[in-house]
Amino acid sequence: MWNFDNSYARLPESFFTFIEPFPVKSPELVILNSSLANELGLEESYLKSQEGVEVLAGNRIPQGALPIAQAYAGHQYGHFRMLGDGRAVLIGEQITPSGERFDIQLKGSGKTPYSRGGDGRATLGPMLREYIISEAMHALGIATTRSLAVVKTGEIVIRDLPLPGAVLTRVASSHIRFGTFEYVANFCDPVEVKILADYTLKRHYPYLLESQNRYLDLLKEVVKRYAKLISKWQLVGFIHGVMNTDNMAVSGETIDYGPCAFMNEYDPATVFSSIDLYGRYAYGNQADIARWNLARFAETLMPLIGGKPHEVVELVQETLVEFDRLFKKEWLDGMRSKLGIFNEEDRDESLVNQLLDLMKEYKADFTNTFRDLTLCRNNGTDMYESQGFKTWHSKWQERLKRQKQDSQSSLELMKKSNPSVIPRNHRVEAALDAAVHEGNLRLTEDLLDVLSDPYSYTDIQEEYTDLPPISDVPYRTFCGT
Repeated sequence: MWNFDNSYARLPESFFTFIEPFPVKSPELVILNSSLANELGLEESYLKSQEGVEVLAGNRIPQGALPIAQAYAGHQYGHFRMLGDGRAVLIGEQITPSGERFDIQLKGSGKTPYSRGGDGRATLGPMLREYIISEAMHALGIATTRSLAVVKTGEIVIRDLPLPGAVLTRVASSHIRFGTFEYVANFCDPVEVKILADYTLKRHYPYLLESQNRYLDLLKEVVKRYAKLISKWQLVGFIHGVMNTDNMAVSGETIDYGPCAFMNEYDPATVFSSIDLYGRYAYGNQADIARWNLARFAETLMPLIGGKPHEVVELVQETLVEFDRLFKKEWLDGMRSKLGIFNEEDRDESLVNQLLDLMKEYKADFTNTFRDLTLCRNNGTDMYESQGFKTWHSKWQERLKRQKQDSQSSLELMKKSNPSVIPRNHRVEAALDAAVHEGNLRLTEDLLDVLSDPYSYTDIQEEYTDLPPISDVPYRTFCGT
């Protein structure tokens, strides 16, 4: 059952505020992640009981829990601000039967000292949205926070309209953000940056504790993780939507699913967030923004990195430049796999870019194009009938012949690398609409089931590959509260 060890709460109290969630009127379990509960060492029957639901709603504090709201700052759209958990409470760190440590956070649990005028509550639609997308990302093999449960509160939350309130139980390897380091570096005692860095090393990178320059190596490891993470986002067409430094976790996990969405037709300029008016966080900008955010994180570590000031600057700059090389390699290797290519040739990048250029020109769907290639299927659209695509296809086939693996091996590699299904935006919206306005979870449950094994290429997944109806109104997402 609950097996808490609250290590973050033993850090300096300037890092957080002790606070309990605000009770809700009549909690009701909406959805429970049974497999995740089992991994955490939690009994499904208990979590579904009245006591379990009260814990998931914030009405009851389980034994061993020590609820806190974490302080952090962050660059939001390039502007530095003091922030913090304005509607979330970390109730404790669960130690699993395998000895792993995970934060258990209640999102939508009420006001905290960091609420900045907000009501601290969340609504059902955005909480279910995070549940769906985070679990889909996990199934896609992308590092992410996960969702244990969503509970309705029995209360109405006022946004533009009155909406049903809800609390999400989020599970993360930690909630230490780039913005956590920014907060400590700007508002706390200088020695506390070292305390936070040492804690981060012990929790996430213990193999670096004996390193000669462990704080520089910490930066290098975070750079490596983000090169891999952002490349995986790009390879499935995922757009985070709000890549502020407070939404970047030092663990390298995807965190804070707000205005996120998956790209349909391929276009690097694709942006969905209603408040990203200038496309700062567009699909094609995500690697550049990650590097910019890493630079802000690096600035907080520079006083800890040994050496003369100009030497430290050079070391940090070299590490940040390395992000570009690592990201490109991760991305290109991933694209090779999506095309069934095992070995490396100098002209592979050109081959990939020629396909992407065709996809952009003909407004081809990102996921379905690679799915069609995997299934050796010509869907009869203009791109497939164009001379440009036929020429590219011949080059691709010739490229596959120049490797020792046979066609069956390439097919198997492509199936492992190209998801058959993703959380299509219109499917997600339909599921949320039914859940919020009709109290019907059937679409949500069906969607989660299909998304749980995205590389299986089953018959039922075929119907989930359909595209949304053509509309003059662009799809927009919002920072859900």
